[in-house]
Amino acid sequence: MHPCLTCGACCTQYRVAFHWMESDEVTAGGVPAALTERLDPHRLCMRGTASLPVRCVALDAEIGVHSRCTIHPMRPSACREVDASWENGVASRQCDQARIAHGLPVLTAAAWRWRDPAGNDDHPDDNGNSPSPPAMPPPVAA
Repeated sequence: MHPCLTCGACCTQYRVAFHWMESDEVTAGGVPAALTERLDPHRLCMRGTASLPVRCVALDAEIGVHSRCTIHPMRPSACREVDASWENGVASRQCDQARIAHGLPVLTAAAWRWRDPAGNDDHPDDNGNSPSPPAMPPPVAA
């Protein structure tokens, strides 16, 4: 299962700001305007993310147990740009910091063993062997 489906931490840590043209008032299939508030003349933000405590109005979750975005297909670009750590072969500082804030362990490459190289579910071969985990890139100097 995708690790984000049991997390949701990022949706409680960051302001979700995006250009007003992403709203469904302007763009068909865009972010539901009813779930946003004006941040400045050019940007909206998801309700619940402009001030502390942060919790996006579109989040349906018990952090660390189950999580879903109620507007996932229409989520703003700011959300689409946050990757889970190691999902694409690199760590994500935003993901790591959000998970740590909730006492969750950071994700490692091992979190993605359920996927095969094509991104499908993990299916053992005829001998019951699971695919190898993705190769870890070299460490990045801090």
